[in-house]
Amino acid sequence: MPPRATDMQERLAKSALEVFSENGLDGATLDDIAERAGVTKGSLYHHYDSKKDLILASCRYYYRRWHRMIRREAVGRKSPSDKLGSVVALSVKTCLLDRGNRTFTTEIFALSLVDKEVRHSWAQFYDAVRETYIGLLCDAVEAGELTVAEPRRSVDLMLSAMEGIKQRACFEPEIANSEEQTVLVADLLGILGTPNQTRGKTKTARKRVPA
Repeated sequence: MPPRATDMQERLAKSALEVFSENGLDGATLDDIAERAGVTKGSLYHHYDSKKDLILASCRYYYRRWHRMIRREAVGRKSPSDKLGSVVALSVKTCLLDRGNRTFTTEIFALSLVDKEVRHSWAQFYDAVRETYIGLLCDAVEAGELTVAEPRRSVDLMLSAMEGIKQRACFEPEIANSEEQTVLVADLLGILGTPNQTRGKTKTARKRVPA
């Protein structure tokens, strides 16, 4: 049975994300993406009219994948601070330490400066990411595990720090390698608030870095 149109679109978007992450937006070709997906270029054009359409599709695929990863990571955590710590650790591992991810997101960010559609798409995703972190942080505060004056401001500062690390890693790759993972997680969590020593849960979360 031939794949459904939606399945093929998802497959092409996934392949586009992989090729863009490896070769950059300019370096990737439609031939590369079609070959990665195992389809002809004509089949690719049946689902997407242009490289720009595939860039936007790969962004949407990236957004869906991020939300799925975060939901899986938070499931079963014992406390709000555990959830927050594990999500920050996952973000460091996937968004900062992964070179392909850094390549894709940095180039999408640069493209958003001149492309209105890409900028709108990325801004919507960024807002969703911000609200996810604010929710996790507020849950930890309400549980008495963290103290923070302004959760939204703290999250904005943490996300800005992550973007700064990502930019610096373009020419200082040593700041975003596996040896720095534990330090990066602790530093970013430190921006989000102060652990309440009587509970002690957040300190545990800050030391946990998934393998």
